[in-house]
Amino acid sequence: MYLNCKTYFSYRYGTFSTEELVKEGVEAGATALALTNINNTADMWDFYEHCTSAGIKPLLGAEIRNGDELLYILIAKNNAGTLTINRFLTRHLQEAQPFPQRAVISPDAFVIYPLGSIDPIELKDHELIGVQPAEVTRLFSMHTASYPTKFVIRQPVTFKNKKGYNLHRILRAVDKNIILSKQTDEHRASPNETIFPPSYLLHAFKQYPQIVTNTLRIIDACSYQVDFREDKNKKVFTSSANDDRILLEKLALDGMRNRFGDHNKEAEERVRKELQIIDKLSFNAYFLITWDVIRYAQSRGFFYVGRGSGANSIVAYCLQITDVNPIDLDLYFERFLNPYRASPPDFDIDFSWQDRDEVIDYIFKRYGRDHVALLGMFSTFQYNAILRELAKVFGLPKDEVDAISANPDAILNEDQIQRYILFYGSMLQNFPNHLSIHPGGMLISEEPIYQYTALEMPPKGFATTQIDMFGAEKVGLYKLDILSQRGLGHIKEAIKLVRQNKNITIDIHDVERLKKDEKVAEQIRKADTIGCFYIESPAMRQLLKKLRCDDYITLVAASSIIRPGVAQSGMMRQYIYRFHHPNDFEYLHPKMKELLEETYGVMVYQEDVIKVAHHFAGLDMGEADVLRRAMSGKYRGRKEFERIRDKFFLNCKEFGYSDDLTKEVWRQIESFGGYSFSKAHSASFAVESYQSLFLKTYYPMEFMVAVINNFGGFYSTELYFHELKRTGAHVHAPCVNNSDELTDIHGNEVYIGFIHIKSLEKESVLHILEERSRHGKYAQLQDFIQRTDIGPEQLNILIRVGALRFTGKNKKELLWEANFLQKRVRKHASGSSSLFPAKPFQFKLPELHHTALEDALDEIELLGFPLCHVFDLVDADTSLYINAKQVPEHLGGQVDILCYYITEKPVRTIKGQLMYFGTFIDSNGDWVDTVHFPDKAIKQRLTGKGFYHIRGKVVEEFGVYSVEVEWIEKKGFKGI
Repeated sequence: MYLNCKTYFSYRYGTFSTEELVKEGVEAGATALALTNINNTADMWDFYEHCTSAGIKPLLGAEIRNGDELLYILIAKNNAGTLTINRFLTRHLQEAQPFPQRAVISPDAFVIYPLGSIDPIELKDHELIGVQPAEVTRLFSMHTASYPTKFVIRQPVTFKNKKGYNLHRILRAVDKNIILSKQTDEHRASPNETIFPPSYLLHAFKQYPQIVTNTLRIIDACSYQVDFREDKNKKVFTSSANDDRILLEKLALDGMRNRFGDHNKEAEERVRKELQIIDKLSFNAYFLITWDVIRYAQSRGFFYVGRGSGANSIVAYCLQITDVNPIDLDLYFERFLNPYRASPPDFDIDFSWQDRDEVIDYIFKRYGRDHVALLGMFSTFQYNAILRELAKVFGLPKDEVDAISANPDAILNEDQIQRYILFYGSMLQNFPNHLSIHPGGMLISEEPIYQYTALEMPPKGFATTQIDMFGAEKVGLYKLDILSQRGLGHIKEAIKLVRQNKNITIDIHDVERLKKDEKVAEQIRKADTIGCFYIESPAMRQLLKKLRCDDYITLVAASSIIRPGVAQSGMMRQYIYRFHHPNDFEYLHPKMKELLEETYGVMVYQEDVIKVAHHFAGLDMGEADVLRRAMSGKYRGRKEFERIRDKFFLNCKEFGYSDDLTKEVWRQIESFGGYSFSKAHSASFAVESYQSLFLKTYYPMEFMVAVINNFGGFYSTELYFHELKRTGAHVHAPCVNNSDELTDIHGNEVYIGFIHIKSLEKESVLHILEERSRHGKYAQLQDFIQRTDIGPEQLNILIRVGALRFTGKNKKELLWEANFLQKRVRKHASGSSSLFPAKPFQFKLPELHHTALEDALDEIELLGFPLCHVFDLVDADTSLYINAKQVPEHLGGQVDILCYYITEKPVRTIKGQLMYFGTFIDSNGDWVDTVHFPDKAIKQRLTGKGFYHIRGKVVEEFGVYSVEVEWIEKKGFKGI
């Protein structure tokens, strides 16, 4: 009966969640439902599972539309039908072609056309006509008896009731970007698209029993065989599963001898143990595919970091998928794989942002476009965006839209409208809004990927699934994460620059040597880590100092306890205290000491959740892993999670633990689990941090240029140029004769790249560089204008930023001459160098003065920062203030310090009040850290870049000093 049901995955149209649709069907007495979302099969498998659990027969399909025009409904007869529907959707969605008026599709799927859209005589065996109850009267004039098997009941289901209909109308207005009063019938569904009871439908068609019979026949004809427990990933890498086992064993043992030598019994025992479990769980192909991706990356000279739970594996270490030695770090093997685990381990492979797309392209070509896809995810409606969208739909003026967005409790001119906005906005919260792309997930399936999902083609140009990670895992597909990050770009670029600038080749993969380097250890102790991956933020630098970190193990711990969950639970401070006072605390319980002695009784890693849940609370390994996944947001089975939580407390009671003890252990699990890393994950990050640290320690100029050229890091470009100057580099403004698109280094001389000049067009830059490459450097202003034919606005930008200072003339002279020359020379310019260049014009100008302050102001406007010492510009006497190095001398006392703003971090207190942590530099370039408590933060806000006179009390925690701000005043620039 219900052959045309939609959920909210009919984006900006449907109003049911998948579970709510099935629940509504149960309450109405339906025995079967067909899911037919608009051009979409995103929640197909959730629907299938919910229906099966509820005792309703699921039918799987899609509603095909071109814009607002309904063409037909597709319903799969069987598994081959789901594949053909998904393939049909994919072909038209990826090619951005309109769907055909007649469905060209195999007989494994039924095609149901709206009444009146096609003559019954034209229908093929698998094609039908759907009739709505409201359309029954139209049948009187049709010869239905001549086509007894071709008509079926089609009751569309889009919303539950009047409120649902109103929400649907709002969604359609949002989609069309119109106000409700402009909406037409074509834009929206009919108000009767609800689940009527079966008795109502039977009564509506009482004069046409054959149509009822046809409908039931169609329902009976549909059947699917789906085993969610079966792994759907590519099953073999070679020609057979046995060959995979043999190849993986050979590669792992060869890699073990390379990593550990020929006589390491412990390593060999662990390798063989892992290989047995990998084979038993049928994950050989998964490891070999990951190894194959790494092998390709190595052949192309790409830098990468392998992390995720797979980094717990010694086999992964031996295959060079990761550089994390699980024996050295005592990594918890069961976090990687255990006999209870149904899904493969996570392999997160980070590549440089410049290399990632080529790796993805290789995977598509290596394993076939019918079997590979990027993983989709759903962008959802969230509170602030909802308020703005709904305010526009209801036609509120912009000032009222801004008011309701800033303060939803504000009293608007139309109180009733405000109530509508807030009411329907709450209904819309977390609705899917549109398909997005998972940050790195890829699927490689054994069967064609269309068996499980349709694919779309986002602007990035790689096929992307309509299902998300949870839908993929439900059906038995598990992702391989191919990620990108700027930190690897820093490393790759720095090594290239060192080779070019110093003719030195660096083996950055000799991580064991880097860990033992004393200069690198000193660099960590000083927290001199600006530009280094994951350890450059103010909070991380403070933590390194508090832990007196100078070794790999401590850095691994720091990478995890800096995460919000550990910090917010209060356990980060506990860890630091216990680190400094190892004999001055008590463990919660002897069992907790046994499990967490390495981390002083603090749960720091995801593995700790598994250990505590299994060994302390008696959960089996599978349940412990579900708990860990649920805490990290990677599990959607709420009922299963609640069952495990109840078992946790019940087991603890049976073990005789006090209620207070059990509650505290659970609190610690719950408070940090959602943000914690696996230990292997932290260890992988720490490896990359060491690589960055080594380059920064020994080749600081090249490293900082590499950071600048990769546009990645915690801080602004200004700070990285500040750090570059502190290394002794001579940083020059852009120059048309010496600069390239990116920043260059030659010896100690650095020329800022054209890319940093605001409003300078890329086309202009490329033309300047191409002309210079072909015909040599520019001789003077007239030569530059004649050869580049550059427009006046672009030329003025280059002059003001100092890019033509090689002429020996100041900016005012150049601007005056440029105005004349562009009118005179461009009449005869060919846009390139001529055989006999014109003799340059000579000008007699009055003396035009230009000051260093004017240069600095031009640089601030065009580059975002000045190239001079920034404190030369402050309108204040710097001698009246103490500097950062003097702060410890005033512990407990009040200080006045003049600072330049770098960044701030807002946080909420336990009471929900807003406070800030500030980061500044003083006139010597040294760091000043400030704390702005709520009472001061409200009255005296930081207002972004500039100079601040800060007065406050000096405080200290674990050897790290900061200033608790009592009063601030912003200082201006000289001459402004």
